[in-house]
Amino acid sequence: MSDKIKISEQEIEELSQFYKIFGDPTRLRILHTLYGTEMCVGELAEKLSMEQSAISHQLRVLKQIKLVAARRDGKQMVYSLADDHIAQILMMGLEHIREED
Repeated sequence: MSDKIKISEQEIEELSQFYKIFGDPTRLRILHTLYGTEMCVGELAEKLSMEQSAISHQLRVLKQIKLVAARRDGKQMVYSLADDHIAQILMMGLEHIREED
């Protein structure tokens, strides 16, 4: 990498907050489960064997930082990864930890 990217102090802070989100195993499980699909809270709770309230709390955090998107389907909210960048970040991280020395 020869070209250094300019980054402001505010961007450093925002990146720090962004990556903290990925430091929580429950959030990573939710993101992984939503990879390539969309689900409501109940489906996520069942799939992850967790309480709906715990899933809802984490979804609020993920939505606030724009990692998941939500849309209304009748009375339910349906969640998905916000965009392809999120899937790419997950896959790049997984590739990195699977690398052999």
